[in-house]
Amino acid sequence: MLHIGPEINKEQKSIKTILKDASKQILVSLLVLVIVFLGMNWSAYYKIIKHRIDVILGIETDQNINKAISNEKIEEKLTQTDKNALKAVKEVPELKLEIMPPDERLVIPRINQNIPVVTASSTNLIERNWGALEKDIQEALKNGVVHYPGTSWPNQTGNTVITGHSSYFPWDPGSFKDVFALLNDVVVGDKIAFYYKQHKYIYQVSDKKIVMPSNIEILKQTTDKKLTLITCYPVGTNLKRLVVIADFIEEEI
Repeated sequence: MLHIGPEINKEQKSIKTILKDASKQILVSLLVLVIVFLGMNWSAYYKIIKHRIDVILGIETDQNINKAISNEKIEEKLTQTDKNALKAVKEVPELKLEIMPPDERLVIPRINQNIPVVTASSTNLIERNWGALEKDIQEALKNGVVHYPGTSWPNQTGNTVITGHSSYFPWDPGSFKDVFALLNDVVVGDKIAFYYKQHKYIYQVSDKKIVMPSNIEILKQTTDKKLTLITCYPVGTNLKRLVVIADFIEEEI
């Protein structure tokens, strides 16, 4: 009996040592995974952190982007000039003109984004080749946010669907890998402008939700004009989809 006791204690100590070493390895592995995850998605999370700090400090977003939505008159200062010439200028009727961009663009003031909207071929959609369609969309995402093939454009009745990256591999080419990193900060009531064929279509956010990737209801057409923005969620993963839905309110030519 005296011989068996020490053997049991030795075995118990061995199990404790194994469990302790295993716990350390798990913690180190988790720490490495977190560091790698943040490193791969640093650009997106930097935007999120900076935006949170700007909100706390009361720093406003880019005024030029806000002007895309606002109809407020911009105060301008005139340099000194001949009084007669100034009088003549004042007698000219005021013209409300806005220079429309030549390309298709999406402007979201809340998250300070002015993004080109690009297209992906609808051929693979028609042929129901989903794998090839996904490749087409991923390729197009290198150049902006993508108008989802088969959905309406702003000048048509129906659901206009736009998808964009919230984060992507840092080594992947393209300058738009995290344009929707802050999309979750958009709130109901926000306005979004879509420039299409040199017309400005203004939408107001009416809903925001998280869905599974298999949810195709968000792509379905509607009987009224809507804008649907889609991105991966949480940032840095493709586990779910963040969906922002906005209703059409007006068009400016």
